[in-house]
Amino acid sequence: MMTSWLLSRRGPSGFCWSSTADQVTEGISAAGLTAVVTGASSGIGAETARTLALRGAHVVMAVRSVPAAQAVRDRVLAEAPGARLDVMELDLSSTASVRAFASEFVSRGLPLNILVNNAGVMAIPFALSKDGIEMQFATNHVGHFLLTHLLLDTMKKTSHESNVEGRIVNVSSEGHRFTYGEGIRFDKINDESVYSSIGAYGQSKLANILHANELARRFKEEDVNITANSLHPGSIVTNLLRYHSILDVLHRTLGKL
Repeated sequence: MMTSWLLSRRGPSGFCWSSTADQVTEGISAAGLTAVVTGASSGIGAETARTLALRGAHVVMAVRSVPAAQAVRDRVLAEAPGARLDVMELDLSSTASVRAFASEFVSRGLPLNILVNNAGVMAIPFALSKDGIEMQFATNHVGHFLLTHLLLDTMKKTSHESNVEGRIVNVSSEGHRFTYGEGIRFDKINDESVYSSIGAYGQSKLANILHANELARRFKEEDVNITANSLHPGSIVTNLLRYHSILDVLHRTLGKL
C-alpha cells in the first residue's frame, strides 16, 4: 500500500513518478515543429523522439548507431504510420562528426524548434576521444556545446519567423553534485593520473547545467525567443550503467518499482 501511494502521489504539476510520457503530453500538439534529439536510438532519447513524433513533430534522430535508430523508427511508425522521423548519424565524441551533422542539417533547409541534448555516457573507464579530450567530457558536454552553437542561428531564425518559442533542453543529472571538489578541472580534464570515473561524469553534467544557464542569460539579454533548460531525468532504467555490472543489475531490478 505504501509503495502504491508513493508511486501515485501527484506533485504540483498534477503528475507523479509513474506518469508516462503519453500521459504528460496528452492533448498537446507538436504539429509543425521540428526537433533534433541526440541519442535517440535507446533509453530517454528514444522515448523522447517517439513521444514528440506521436504528437506531430518532425523528429530528427541524431545517433551514433544508425541501425539501432532505424529499429526505433520502425516501431514508432508501426504505432503511428503518419509519424515523421529521420535518422542522421552523429558521434558526439568527434567534433568532425558534429560539424558534418550540423552542415547536413542546415543544408536541408529544415527549421529547428526543439533541440534535446540527451546522448551521453556515464562513469566509463578513462579514454580519450578522437580529438584527444576525455571521453565523458567530450561526449556529454563538448559535442553538445558545439552542436548547439552550430544550430543556434537556425533556431533563432525559426523562432523569429514562426513566432514560436524555441526550446533547448540539456539532459544533465543530479550526478553534477559528485564532480571533483574544485568543480570542473579545466586544466586536468585529460589527466589520467587524477581521473575518477564518477568525478569526470559529474563535471560533464555540471558543464551541461552551466551551458544551459549561460544560454538562458544570453537569450534574455538579446531578447531571443528561445528558452534553455537543464534537467535531472530521475532514476530511469536505461543502458547508462552498462560499465558497472553490479550497479546495473540493481538499477534494472529496483528500477522496475
